[in-house]
Amino acid sequence: MSLDERAFFTEKPETRPGKYQCPKCRRLNEYSIRWVRRSKKDRLPTGADEADRAKFAKLRDYLLRLDDEVTCKTCGKKFEIPSQHSLMFVDQFAGLPDPDSLEREIAEASGDTEPAPEAKPAVPARFTRKSTGWK
Repeated sequence: MSLDERAFFTEKPETRPGKYQCPKCRRLNEYSIRWVRRSKKDRLPTGADEADRAKFAKLRDYLLRLDDEVTCKTCGKKFEIPSQHSLMFVDQFAGLPDPDSLEREIAEASGDTEPAPEAKPAVPARFTRKSTGWK
């Protein structure tokens, strides 16, 4: 008899941030999304047959999203999380850069030692010269 898939994995709850746009108020906010990390066990469970051995050899670690809806932080309406990322394989996103350090990595790759400061645009002369006043 074949083993259940959960016998091959250890489950661990995890919370990851996600940025989503509310369809009602169109505001982009960051939400804490609950996931379950299923990690492949280091050895095959006892009582496994040949079919289970073949299945175990092909398994990979993955994340399964538990939350389907979030409540907008601005307007308070519930909306559904887009479902294209409800299951993610760990090895697919392990090499992706951290969004927080992305600007720093781009600056390092371009040869800049530090990110360029935000330059304020120059104020036009018509706003800086002294007014003559009303007569």
